[in-house]
Amino acid sequence: MMFNVELLSALAIGFFGSFHCVGMCGPIALALPVPTSDNLSFIAGRVLYNVGRVITYSFLGAVFGFIGSRFYIYGFQQFLSIGLGAAILITILTPRSLKTRITQSEIVRKISSPIKNSIGKLFSHASFSSMFLIGLLNGLLPCGFVYVGLAGSIASGDAITGASFMIVFGFGTIPAMLAVSIFGKYFSLKIRNKINRAVPALAAMLAIIFILRGLNLGIPYLSPGLSQQPFSTEEMCE
Repeated sequence: MMFNVELLSALAIGFFGSFHCVGMCGPIALALPVPTSDNLSFIAGRVLYNVGRVITYSFLGAVFGFIGSRFYIYGFQQFLSIGLGAAILITILTPRSLKTRITQSEIVRKISSPIKNSIGKLFSHASFSSMFLIGLLNGLLPCGFVYVGLAGSIASGDAITGASFMIVFGFGTIPAMLAVSIFGKYFSLKIRNKINRAVPALAAMLAIIFILRGLNLGIPYLSPGLSQQPFSTEEMCE
């Protein structure tokens, strides 16, 4: 099971990472259709959009948590945890120019274009259901900080805990994304840049937690002893 320090990391990365994501998803949040002219419906629509994102994150977390559980069954949890931590650190240290080339690559465009086209079609329907669906699809768009969260889901070791990790991550993104959709004109680039500086440090913190867990140092909560019993068909049939 996951420890509270990891859930706190998921919440912190979701919160601070969302200021970076505002630059990518902010235009979608700002352009959301308005079902009716009253303020309550306006806010309700934005809330549904964010609920949709969190539901998609939780589904992805469950899938990646299940994938991570396969590593745990076969006794590779230490290697997985260390590998994920190292991958996050490498990503943090990768030059921005290289990251930009990756995000603008042909394969990324092929993945994101159908999602963006579907979102565009939903904008013509000013309804609560369309905003919820926009949120669901928005959660599938390529995003580096979502991938950091999914790394935590893989390391969690099971589908339920992986989903929980991404739900907490998703809730961390809601304040900024909800605020930009309602008070967008007050969300200046200068403010986002100041808060965004904390994101690499938080991602590095999560990476270090993964590495320490994988090292199996026997430190309670931080680097507990991990079971190394491999999966066997005999145990399964008992």
